[in-house]
Amino acid sequence: MSNEFLYVEKYRPRTVEDCILPKPIKKVFKEIVKSGEIPNMLFTGSAGVGKTTIAKALCNELGLDYILINGSDEGRKIDTVRDKIRSFASSVSLQGGYKVVILDEADYLNADSVQPALRGFIEEFSNNCRFILTCNFKNKIIAPLHSRCSVYEFSISNKDKPELAGQFFKRVTQILKEENVEFVPEVVAQVITKYFPDWRRVLNELQRYAITGKIDAGLLVNLSDSNIKDLMKHLKTKDFKSMRQWVVNNIDSEPQAIFRNLYDNMMEYIQPQSIPQLVLLIADYQYKNSFVADHEINLVACMTEIMSSVEFK
Repeated sequence: MSNEFLYVEKYRPRTVEDCILPKPIKKVFKEIVKSGEIPNMLFTGSAGVGKTTIAKALCNELGLDYILINGSDEGRKIDTVRDKIRSFASSVSLQGGYKVVILDEADYLNADSVQPALRGFIEEFSNNCRFILTCNFKNKIIAPLHSRCSVYEFSISNKDKPELAGQFFKRVTQILKEENVEFVPEVVAQVITKYFPDWRRVLNELQRYAITGKIDAGLLVNLSDSNIKDLMKHLKTKDFKSMRQWVVNNIDSEPQAIFRNLYDNMMEYIQPQSIPQLVLLIADYQYKNSFVADHEINLVACMTEIMSSVEFK
């Protein structure tokens, strides 16, 4: 599926005003547009909250040429990053003014080689380039990059959650209507609640099920209570083969959602004395999930450790 057919790209906001963000940070970005000057910036926050979208929107509104380099893909090798940045930064901007390098998922950049080199690029091309880095985990970004960037936290308070979820519900239902997809409003609301604040995940899930032309309760079956009940049964009986097959069958549901579902249901299946240990295990493997090459192996490893060290009811 090409980008032009992906909801997340087709309906990606083009301006700061159209982005769904808490009012304080949205106001900051509006002021940046008003000033006409983009500083070097580091955007940090959980997946799907709009970091890359804001970076692109700022460039679009100010009419700036930009290049996007994905740190989890092409950003792992220093030669690739160096060549792309040098080639882009050394050419003349077609729009006039300075250019912008967007380094998406910068926390995947090697902290011993690529990130120190990036510090040098920021200084070398300071006259004609600005750098915007996005990351899920700011502690994976070296201190010299922190000090050379204005850091913006994409965090959402409990107070802001209802308003933002409501805005996104309105946006999503408009998208589904434009795509001629029938939907049950209550189901769409449940999907938003389930994956909040990962807007990208919500759109991807809805598009995946919209292939049938209808969004109904069937969308919510993937990680139902009965499904989790099956997993807990395999873990309790130490049935590795069945557990591994469960992971294979459910890996498309996104590991992060599985971790969350485990957390939400643990009180029903786990002995009270094992709850603290399980919470630490889930947190550890959820963190690792952002960096591992094979999510299936990471998830199976997590389940194996739960199977061997946690007491079930």
